[in-house]
Amino acid sequence: MEHPLCYLTFGPPAIPNIPPNAQWSQNGVTVAGGHGLGSASDQLYFPMGLFVDENQKVFIVDSYNQRIVQWNLNDTNGKIVAGGHGSGSGLDQFADPADILLDKETNSFIICDWGNRRVVKWSRLSNATQGEILIDNVQCRGLAMDNQRYLYVSEYGKHQVRRYSLDQKSFTIVAGGNGQGTGLNQLQSPKYLFVDRQQTVYVSDTSNHRVMKWNKSATEGIVVAGGQGRGSNLTQFSSPRGVFVDTYGTVYVADYENHRVMRWSQGATQGTIIIGGNGEGKHENQLNHPECLAFDRYGNLYVSDQNNQRVQNFTIQST
Repeated sequence: MEHPLCYLTFGPPAIPNIPPNAQWSQNGVTVAGGHGLGSASDQLYFPMGLFVDENQKVFIVDSYNQRIVQWNLNDTNGKIVAGGHGSGSGLDQFADPADILLDKETNSFIICDWGNRRVVKWSRLSNATQGEILIDNVQCRGLAMDNQRYLYVSEYGKHQVRRYSLDQKSFTIVAGGNGQGTGLNQLQSPKYLFVDRQQTVYVSDTSNHRVMKWNKSATEGIVVAGGQGRGSNLTQFSSPRGVFVDTYGTVYVADYENHRVMRWSQGATQGTIIIGGNGEGKHENQLNHPECLAFDRYGNLYVSDQNNQRVQNFTIQST
């Protein structure tokens, strides 16, 4: 498997081989934001999707600031790389963007522009001043791209995941699509996505408090994490968000309302807490509604700590 959620690229660098029993520092280091809610260059306002590139640059969907920002390693201020012109429907604007991926083939960001019900491509060239609409009339909440350059979109309102052929802009439903519900052939408010080399789709089925795996061409999904109702037990989630699957089939999940990040080994009936779980708060060992997660090439973990208006880095420990 090759694509961490929130860092989904065509032709990405190798994903780190994370040992099954890896541990991370329990005290996070703020690598973006952390100076309260606001729109200054050292602030974030409701950070959502993110990814980390091979140079450890962090790209963040700064949702309520209507912009995408880049933070370099050890920076004290971020740089706007897309948007930043207020909320609106212009091609230089966003309306509460939600997720992002990097398409190396075109050297462009692909952005889920939630409030405008569209998916936008925005060139990374320094002279780019506006984006281009790739897909419209879609309530996009999460994005992924596979190694054949199909684009995957979670259609939040229709409770389905779509696979788009970008050249034709046609789509196929690859998960859900049978109405809102709790059945194995259904989803309820799907959000973040992860896609592997076999075009297996993992989706955070948020309102069902579970993570589902849909094999290619499957008509039903498989519950691979959660699925025991809403709660804080190790068998449960409360509104899961970001999801990542490593080479061992281990599933990592941002457990939003439980203020923790969990790891579920392949076939496990319960998860383990790897970050947080110390109650809602702003201390170094706490999270406040973790939204998205990503790993860098060394296996360090990054979390968009939404209600703390910051991105935290947790260093992988030697094993």
